[in-house]
Amino acid sequence: MLRMNIATHIANRVFSLTGPEDFGPLALEVFHFQYEHNAVYRRFCQSLGWGPGDVSQLEDIPFLPVELFKSRRVVSFSGSERLVFESSGTGGGGASRHFVFDPEVYRHSYMQGFRFFYGEPSDYCILALLPSYLERQGSSLVYMASGLIEASGHPLGGFYLSDLHRLSGTIGELMATGQRLLLLGVSFALLDLAAAHPMPLHNAIVMETGGMKGRRREMVREELHGILCHAFSLEKIHSEYGMTELFSQAYSAGGGRFACPPWMRVLVREDNDPLAYAAAGRAGGINVVDLSNLYSCSFIATQDLGRLLPGGQFEVLGRFDHSDVRGCNLMVET
Repeated sequence: MLRMNIATHIANRVFSLTGPEDFGPLALEVFHFQYEHNAVYRRFCQSLGWGPGDVSQLEDIPFLPVELFKSRRVVSFSGSERLVFESSGTGGGGASRHFVFDPEVYRHSYMQGFRFFYGEPSDYCILALLPSYLERQGSSLVYMASGLIEASGHPLGGFYLSDLHRLSGTIGELMATGQRLLLLGVSFALLDLAAAHPMPLHNAIVMETGGMKGRRREMVREELHGILCHAFSLEKIHSEYGMTELFSQAYSAGGGRFACPPWMRVLVREDNDPLAYAAAGRAGGINVVDLSNLYSCSFIATQDLGRLLPGGQFEVLGRFDHSDVRGCNLMVET
């Protein structure tokens, strides 16, 4: 009971963050909570010879390699989960699993994050083109999109699996009425729509979630966005950065420059020393602090390569070819 009271107290403060000066102290509280209550995270820290006495600022906190979500139950709660989110496993090595103790915290995170960048969902008709995610169970992206579509309340909003002709007809109908539109899609499906039904989308936001999922050749962001801008007569393409292991999302309003909501932050580690940080503007591994991920792990070392930009924004440059992180071979025994 005491654990849940502490967690509830912290969770209530996470979404009240406003200035950056409050982020570090709250991150330290989350670290101490998760070190005590998350066995996988604690053992990882111990494998590095790192304990609470070694952590006095945000930069001292160890980041758990995201690969461990494929083989370990990474939780900061006791008892049963309410939901399990599972990754596609296309990155190799099997699927990651995120055990969700309180789905309402996830809902609060994605709703408040969306409002922070885009305003109320009810201002849009939201169309989701996510075939590879809809074709499997346990997608956190589908869960989020479903919640946003429901909050939008527009009768034409919804998911589209492979009927691009029907989707283009719906978009045309919305364009004719001047309705604001958000088209959220996985990259390969947006390319399919662009090839089959190019059309001007002057009152729309087109947002790609990344990933070809083996359906098309991989391409750099500039090429992908260039094709989509040309097909839809847009000046820029928006992007969403999230993952199964996190609760929060960063968003880009164009140019691949991502910004985080107040309870999320990105740090960039040196690629040859995962416990050191890269200088501003230098490429390295992306570490994500997601304070809303309270009941799992809020400090995750991803396999993504990126760099920090002025003003706290960041850019995603790709993925590491060899993503072993020091300490990832911990826990030989079950």
